Amino acid sequence: MTLSFQFGTVGSPIGTPKKPGGSVGAIEFSKSIGLKALELGWVQSVRVTEATCALIRQYGVEQGVALSVHAPYFINLNATDEEWPKSRKRLMDAAHYGNLAGATDIIFHPGSYFGNDPAEVLKVALPRLKGCVDELRKAGNLVTIRPETMGKSAMLGSFEDTLEMSKAIQGILPCLDFAHLHARPGDGTMNTAKEWTRVLEAYQSSLGKEALKHLHIHLSGIEYGPKGEKNHLPLDKSDLKLKFLFEVLKEFGCAGRILCESPIMEEDALNMKKMWMKTSREKE
Repeated sequence: MTLSFQFGTVGSPIGTPKKPGGSVGAIEFSKSIGLKALELGWVQSVRVTEATCALIRQYGVEQGVALSVHAPYFINLNATDEEWPKSRKRLMDAAHYGNLAGATDIIFHPGSYFGNDPAEVLKVALPRLKGCVDELRKAGNLVTIRPETMGKSAMLGSFEDTLEMSKAIQGILPCLDFAHLHARPGDGTMNTAKEWTRVLEAYQSSLGKEALKHLHIHLSGIEYGPKGEKNHLPLDKSDLKLKFLFEVLKEFGCAGRILCESPIMEEDALNMKKMWMKTSREKE
């Protein structure tokens, strides 16, 4: 039996050996310790050749490790007209080379409100995002583009923002970072079974029950203040109530991938996997 969720890390696990190293080494190492997903951390820039992508794809298939890409941080759907072409290129490069590498999902940070009203910002962001997806589909690229829920209230990427993008554009689905959702209000809320239930109910009513079977989740412990996220923490150093979250995910019949962003990446990814198996009573 396979688990409902595949677990892995965002970026190469800490223990990835120097040889073969890189993404290929990260795939092999992930599989060897019992992790079946990996998010390639292309967060500074996309510097990869087509030949390397072919190799990554081959190893992903051989090892049975599901791949996604975290696109560069410097993408902003609300950039000025002068800056937008650079942002767009970063997202498109991540999608193009990610697809060649066998990644099915491309995760990105949507940008900043710059102090403007979220509804007004979405009027700028949605057509830009749709243009990206249209171009990818014309090129035969079927990757799912996933705007991530962000941990600071000043950032474009509230849960509601990501739902709006997903409802408006086919081929867009949220990347649900539950640590960010907990940190964003800045007051310790979004940490109970009742609150997580409301999130999944909204997800289901916006995107359909089937969408709950294809969740892409980021998870870690998190430190936050009044303005939201400060930094990621190991699970046991944080007040995030993972047990409640997993119980709600089970109740809704959710499935997909859970990628760990804790500073002790693979250790916490394996802790999450253990906790999921205990909560869901699933066996591998």
